[in-house]
Amino acid sequence: MAKVAMTVNGRKVSKECEGRTLLVHFLRDTLSLTGTHIGCDTSQCGACVVHMDGKAVKSCSMLAAQAAGAEILTIEGLAANGELHPVQAAFKANHGLQCGFCTPGMVMTAVDMINRYGAKLNEQTVRENLEGNICRCTGYHNIVKAILAAAEDMGAAGRQAAE
Repeated sequence: MAKVAMTVNGRKVSKECEGRTLLVHFLRDTLSLTGTHIGCDTSQCGACVVHMDGKAVKSCSMLAAQAAGAEILTIEGLAANGELHPVQAAFKANHGLQCGFCTPGMVMTAVDMINRYGAKLNEQTVRENLEGNICRCTGYHNIVKAILAAAEDMGAAGRQAAE
């Protein structure tokens, strides 16, 4: 057993786990953060996406020990003060979900995408960046629409804060 310490959703945690424990299992089984889903165990579906040190990673393809000392953000840590994150709100407003299984990974990927591209985000870029996320329910139209709406809202909020 190894002791693994990291910050998850702003809270410092230190827990013992086997050296072979995947980050997704550490989050779900050890910390009871079940919003991060396990869809394929082969890093193809994107249901397990979380942020590590501000960048999207597939938590099913890395060991918990590899995240030692890192800042991890899961879907549970996105909302603040009872308010949905702008991406979560846009998914809700634009019907960017069906069954909801892929939604946490899609939202986390979208937040990362918006952080990286900002105002340069367009439909083609969104679709290209979603290639590592699978939704079995939709044709992605409303997911793309939600991400573009969130990017616009977040850009407008950023412009207002700068003014």
